[in-house]
Amino acid sequence: MKFAQAEILFALFAIPVLVIFFLWARHSRQGARDRFAHPSKLVLLAQTYSRTGRITRFILLLLAVVFLVFAAARPQWGTHAVMLKREGLDIMIILDTSSSMEAEDMKPSRIEKAKQEIRGIVERLAGDRIGLVLFAGQSFIHCPLTLDYSAFNIFMDVVSTDIIPTQGTAIGNSIETALSAFDQKHRKYKVAILLTDGEDHDTKPLEAAAKAREQGVRVFTIGIGSVRGEPIPIKNRRGDVLGYKKDEDGSVVMTRLDEVTLQQVADITGGVYYRATAGEIELDRIYDEILGMEKKELEGKLTTQYEDRFQYPLVAGIFFLILEFVVTDKKLGRNRRKSR
Repeated sequence: MKFAQAEILFALFAIPVLVIFFLWARHSRQGARDRFAHPSKLVLLAQTYSRTGRITRFILLLLAVVFLVFAAARPQWGTHAVMLKREGLDIMIILDTSSSMEAEDMKPSRIEKAKQEIRGIVERLAGDRIGLVLFAGQSFIHCPLTLDYSAFNIFMDVVSTDIIPTQGTAIGNSIETALSAFDQKHRKYKVAILLTDGEDHDTKPLEAAAKAREQGVRVFTIGIGSVRGEPIPIKNRRGDVLGYKKDEDGSVVMTRLDEVTLQQVADITGGVYYRATAGEIELDRIYDEILGMEKKELEGKLTTQYEDRFQYPLVAGIFFLILEFVVTDKKLGRNRRKSR
């Protein structure tokens, strides 16, 4: 036997408290009676009182509490096999890890904001497979499609802007890498979510978006950063800012969010573009879009399910409550006639 909600059994610790309260109340009543009348008179007054009846009522109340607590804890015994079928989508996250993502117009930085957004997406998922593509000047599948969200988060923990040595922002290549991770048998059930500042370096993202549309992949894009531009900090291993990235002429390089490209990529594939916000409203909107999409049946899993048996202690608890209500602490019949 097992309990589905075993933590409720801690309520049984209230039983000794009830016993102590009963004994204290009994002692208090006795003291009150002694102050109320002389002991010789109390004998006559107590002829209609049944001490056994009062104790019996209390025991019945305790039994009712015990059985009701057991019922609330949902005892289970007996098992049967159940095939659990899951429905969901295949979702590839595409994350920009180029040096421009170190810009701090999104606090604490663009890359950390993007990772926060991805974790927010994962928290909203239920039954969908998720994978991760990282890109800068090159792209690769960092985490293949999986239902293990804990494993996915472990892959996320090691993501940084120096994970890919080749710098750049190859949006087109990253979309094609994500497409290779999907099951090519289906032309639906597939979603890609691209998080980047949008400054592509001639990798033809619109052509890649057209390929995604042909394969039935909807691409949602999230712009990280500001359109006004932000310098790219150069940091040491401790995270201290040593300076800012400069071009060949010695001018500070400003990285700007390219919303036009991201909007076009989303439009071509039937997705939607959102700019990242502090309140992460865009995550709720993307999740609402995902909920409305047709889902495929994922691999079923045979599992053992226990039978709920809470009905038995519940009936017993109600029975003892009724008995406690029926039993009286007054003497009846012959004893009552004698007192007259």
